[in-house]
Formats: sequence, C-alpha cells, structure tokens
Amino acid sequence: MTQNTAPRALRADARRNVDALLDAAKAAFASSGVDAPAKEIADLAGVGVGTLYRHFPKRSDLVKAVFQHEVDACADAAPVLAAQHEPVVALEKWLHRYTEFLATKRGLASALHSGDSAFDALPGYFLGRLGPALGSLLDAAVAAGEIRDVASPKDLLYAVSKLSLPMGDEEPDHGRRMIDLLVDGLQHRAR
Repeated sequence: MTQNTAPRALRADARRNVDALLDAAKAAFASSGVDAPAKEIADLAGVGVGTLYRHFPKRSDLVKAVFQHEVDACADAAPVLAAQHEPVVALEKWLHRYTEFLATKRGLASALHSGDSAFDALPGYFLGRLGPALGSLLDAAVAAGEIRDVASPKDLLYAVSKLSLPMGDEEPDHGRRMIDLLVDGLQHRAR
C-alpha cells in the first residue's frame, strides 16, 4: 500500500482559520515581535489557541507560514499590477508593495536570523518567488522603453531593501520617497 504524501486540501472553514491566523500573526509580530503570546494571536484571529496549534504546532511553523504568505502576496501582485497599469507605473506600485512586505519582514527578522534550521529554505523561496515577479515587471518596462536595462531583479530587491530601511526618526514616507527616487533614476535617459 502506497502512502500519499501530498498535503490534503483544507476545508473552507479551516482555510479561513489559517488565513485569519496568518493575518493576526502578521499584526501581532509587527506590534509585539515574533514572541507575541499565542493567545494574543488566536484572539486577534477569532479562534481558540488549540486551533492555532493544530495548524502551526511550533512557533517556527507560524513564522515561516507568515513569511511565505507575505512573499506570495507580494509576488502575486505583479501580474495584477501589470494588467492594470502601464509598465513603469506597475513597476513603481509593485516596488511600493515590496517595501510594505519588507516592513513585515523586519518584524520577523530576529526569528529568521536565529539559526533555526526551519528557516533555511526561506532565502531561496524569497528569491524564487520575488525575482521572477519583479523580473517580469522590469522586462515589460524595458521593452516599453520606459526604464533603462541597468539592474537585475536580485539587484533591485536588495537595493530597495536597503533604501527603505528606517532612518531613526525619519518621517513615515521615507521609504516611499526613496523608491520614487529610484524609479526616477531608472527612467533617466531611458528614451
């Protein structure tokens, strides 16, 4: 008898619980850090603590799931933006969306860099999902003659992460202004 190793699809109510837990954990991690109490996360999600542990038995499972959920949401925004906007506008909007993801990631940073082997595959997941998403937007903007072909997706992912770092008591729109400046620079002499 062969055992099926593919994960079972979740029932609709279980999927809603997982989504609520991921959103609640993201919010709790942003305000209280990754060590936010399980009860706080479960209460924010509107579920019991048992439901939290049924879906995420270890804290690292929850941290990893929040990270992957946010990476997926950011990557999935690229084709939507590309369909709705001119290439350079889609690129700029996606880069702003990426800075929002980075703000979430900073809340997870202590756990992600803890040395826990549960997180070893996350850098590859990050680049594997976000690199192609950004690459498609870059390619479209270059093909339209709206930006210069001067940076790889990986270059821009890392540049934006550095540009959007909070600078002490900077105003809240510091990251947005830095991204606008970067996009202006990519457009310079493009045509």
